[in-house]
Amino acid sequence: MKTIQRLLVLPLMLLTAASGTAFADQRHVVDPARVATTLAERTASQDADRAAIRTALGQPEVQRVARTMGVSLDTATAAVDTLSGSTLAQAANTAQQVNDQLVGGDSTIMISATTLIIVLLLVILILALR
Repeated sequence: MKTIQRLLVLPLMLLTAASGTAFADQRHVVDPARVATTLAERTASQDADRAAIRTALGQPEVQRVARTMGVSLDTATAAVDTLSGSTLAQAANTAQQVNDQLVGGDSTIMISATTLIIVLLLVILILALR
């Protein structure tokens, strides 16, 4: 029995030693510079989304609707920094619609539709605070 153990242990030790050096020589699957670039692009995209939301919250019509709803714009603005992922994307998309309509991007839109979009933006921000 000891002879069989010795015959099995020696090859297993050699295989273990060889595999350890083989794994140490592997290169990264993804280039670290590419990872850094991707992260920087994502951060820039999130910053742009947050800027669009802040611009929408600065619109007089949005401020009027927020006052009517009893929503604190200071609280809503503070919530912008806490948004991430799909909530940030949804709020940014809604804010961009508000910005386009209120700045003159679409002159045929009715004010009630704009108000509805503003309310949706504010609701998203309120839900993000909870």
